[in-house]
Amino acid sequence: MYQVLKRLIVGRPLAGSEEHGQRLPKTVALATFSSDAISSTAYATEEILFVVALGGSSLALGLSKLVPISIVVAALIAIVVASYRQTIFAYPNGGGSYLVSRDNLGRTPSLIAGASLLVDYILTVAVSISAGVAALISLPAFRDLREHRVGLGLALIALIMLLNLRGLKESGTIFAVPTYTYIASITLLVCYGLYKTFFGHLDPIPPPSPEDFHGALAGGGLTLFLLLRGFSSGAVALTGIEAIADGVPAFREPRAKNAATTLTIMGVILGVLFVGVSVLAHHLAPYPSESETVISQMGRAVYGGGPIYVILQFATAAILTLAANTAFADFPRLSSIISRDGFLPRQFANRGDRLVFSNGVVFLAIAAAILLVAFGGITNALIPLYAVGVFTSFTLSQSGMVARHRKLKEPRWKRGVAVNALGATATGIVLVIVAVSKFTVGAWVPIVVIPVIISVFLAIRRHYDRVARTLVVEPASVRPAALNHTVVVLVGRIHKGVLKALAYAKSLRPQHLLAVYVSYDDEDREDMERQWERFNMDVSLEIVASPYRDLVEPIERFLDDLDARWDNDTITVVIPEFVVGKWWEQLLHNQSALILKGKLLFRNGVVVTSVPYHVDAEDGAQSGVSGSNVSTSR
Repeated sequence: MYQVLKRLIVGRPLAGSEEHGQRLPKTVALATFSSDAISSTAYATEEILFVVALGGSSLALGLSKLVPISIVVAALIAIVVASYRQTIFAYPNGGGSYLVSRDNLGRTPSLIAGASLLVDYILTVAVSISAGVAALISLPAFRDLREHRVGLGLALIALIMLLNLRGLKESGTIFAVPTYTYIASITLLVCYGLYKTFFGHLDPIPPPSPEDFHGALAGGGLTLFLLLRGFSSGAVALTGIEAIADGVPAFREPRAKNAATTLTIMGVILGVLFVGVSVLAHHLAPYPSESETVISQMGRAVYGGGPIYVILQFATAAILTLAANTAFADFPRLSSIISRDGFLPRQFANRGDRLVFSNGVVFLAIAAAILLVAFGGITNALIPLYAVGVFTSFTLSQSGMVARHRKLKEPRWKRGVAVNALGATATGIVLVIVAVSKFTVGAWVPIVVIPVIISVFLAIRRHYDRVARTLVVEPASVRPAALNHTVVVLVGRIHKGVLKALAYAKSLRPQHLLAVYVSYDDEDREDMERQWERFNMDVSLEIVASPYRDLVEPIERFLDDLDARWDNDTITVVIPEFVVGKWWEQLLHNQSALILKGKLLFRNGVVVTSVPYHVDAEDGAQSGVSGSNVSTSR
């Protein structure tokens, strides 16, 4: 049943030889890796207004600074795109900031970059999903769902997780249509809105009601600190630019060239749409509100409602939701690279049967869901946490590229140094602005969390290093030392399964062979002794009393006694187990053997062997005598 459900949800398994066929063309890759960056055009303008149009300032004053801030952000986008094009050609195997920092700056900067990116991807999912839900409930028909925004968000995270478990190519193909629909919809909104503004006398949006807008419409003052905070909010438009550099191996050949081209296209779309939305907002004067998004307000003003407005809102909700797919494409790949370096559990480096890093996909979904619940699904509550990790990885990546150019001195290396140095300086300045201006409203969280994650990285690496040192073998000591071997067979009443286990134990030719029975009372003990004598068993039986009807602790005490009897001794505990025909029949049998094996796993010098006895469901006959299942604990 499990396999049937898995195949229905995930699809058929893919062989390793099929990996090349799973690589993405540029059209699908743009939708897969750029949805996060392009989706920011739906909320970055609004986030600027949330800062510069509230809190001592006014809507009119905030709108007057909206376009200049957007132009500065667009220039920053151009710088970062130019810088990451060089990163793509230098590191065509992906890895982005983590690998660049590891190879050129050292271990600590690489761990900072890796932790920053992992935090950024988790936040990407939480922010994208919350923004998508906000766009959906902005539609009049769905406003009754405001109280269920967290539940809607969790359902969407689960859906995207399942789609990504099916494979990168399949999820990317599914998500391409909504991505391109949004690009077309927002382009039409900007072009038609500006056309009507300049030639059709499109009126500004009516002033908001006091319930929807908690700031002043005019007056107030706009300090440099507020401007910098507004700029740092708009800088979230740069999130997702790194994704293509991380995911270069997913592109078709020539993968570096295709990835660089896709990055350039993404940068142009992102910059043009972001500035266009801000220019339109400057003319229409929308107001930041948690009940209706800025895009929704401008859509109603331009289209007056109707089907085009509905398509715009659904496309916006779709792109914002699917922006999380960028993180699902890159987080598992990055975590696999960090895992192979020994800083994350080995499970993150394992590919599932659909050639995706399934453990990373599931972990990302769980982490983002926790974050979404913790912040109530409110987008502007999550945004302040967002940009610190992004610009930390940007700065380290570009600094690493500067070091690489200076070390290798390849053709036109000075030009590369200039481009990457400009990128590192610009993103470093933005990082300081974000950290300082938004420290009290949430930026302190990643500043604290990233060092904690690095500490976890180092603890995991210390564990793996310690295990490796323990297991190392010198050439002179390759011959294993001779050991005394004691075999203990756990028995209940005498049946075919016990006889098979005893036969297997004898075949091991141990120095000492014992059968052990755990007795709950005197009558039970006497009955087992009579049964053992009646069957004339040729193996010594030892009975361990357990007045409190426990199995594990008496067995452990008995093994302690055996350890004291013989020196340099290895004990094999043989456990006879029934294997029934149907999975649900297994639930009808005692699972004490499973509990005992789990406990004995941590005992030094003990080997646990399960000897299965296969029972046919129809006639009770033995269905096979194939080899035993063995698990070892040393």
